[in-house]
Amino acid sequence: MRQFAFWSLTFLGAALGALIAYDDGWGVLAGMTLIGGVVGLVVGGVITGIGSRRRGHNDDGSESHRLASEERDRNFWRDRGHPPFMKPPDAHPDHRMFDPDRQG
Repeated sequence: MRQFAFWSLTFLGAALGALIAYDDGWGVLAGMTLIGGVVGLVVGGVITGIGSRRRGHNDDGSESHRLASEERDRNFWRDRGHPPFMKPPDAHPDHRMFDPDRQG
């Protein structure tokens, strides 16, 4: 049913674009038909929900939250206990590490 609604809205947009440019030349008619079809695709996709990403199983997001916490627990030792992207920077390198006296 969603596919039928999607394609019917696409066809309706193309037909509306062709109807608007009925008295004009072939180029304008083709262009308006294409623009109407693209607008129909967008409207049909939004209304029917085709292409939308679905998240966790529950509406409250508990499944997604549970998976994120499991991943954080699995990577605890790799991240040294810090949440992702919140890790403090390492110590600054020694400013004299490339001195000729220290090489070799």
